[in-house]
Amino acid sequence: MNLDEMSLKQLEKLEADVAKAIQAAKDRDLKAARLAVEEAAAKFGFSLSEITGAGDGRRKYTRRIGAASAGAAKYRNPEDAAQTWTGKGRQPAWFKAALEKGTDPSDMEI
Repeated sequence: MNLDEMSLKQLEKLEADVAKAIQAAKDRDLKAARLAVEEAAAKFGFSLSEITGAGDGRRKYTRRIGAASAGAAKYRNPEDAAQTWTGKGRQPAWFKAALEKGTDPSDMEI
C-alpha cells in the first residue's frame, strides 16, 4: 500500500478504518484481560466483583492519584450567578476582573 499515491478521500477512509480496527482490538484485548482476571480470581475462590468491590456500594482503588476534589463554591460572579469559584487554584478571569474594578472579595462570597 503506497500512501503517497492515495487520494485524500482514500486516506480519510483508511484513517476511519484504522480507528475502527484499533477500537475493535482494544475491546478484544479488554475482554481477554477480563476473562484472565476472572479465572485468576476463581482460582482463589473469589469473583471479580468481590475483589473490586463492584456492586456493593464501596469504591476501591478508584480515585486517581493527585486528583483533587472540587469542593463547594465560595465565590459567585456578581454579573453572572452561574459562574462560581471554590477559592482554590487559579483565580478565574471574572474574579480577577472584579478585583481590578475595586470589588471586595467578601462581596462575592456565597
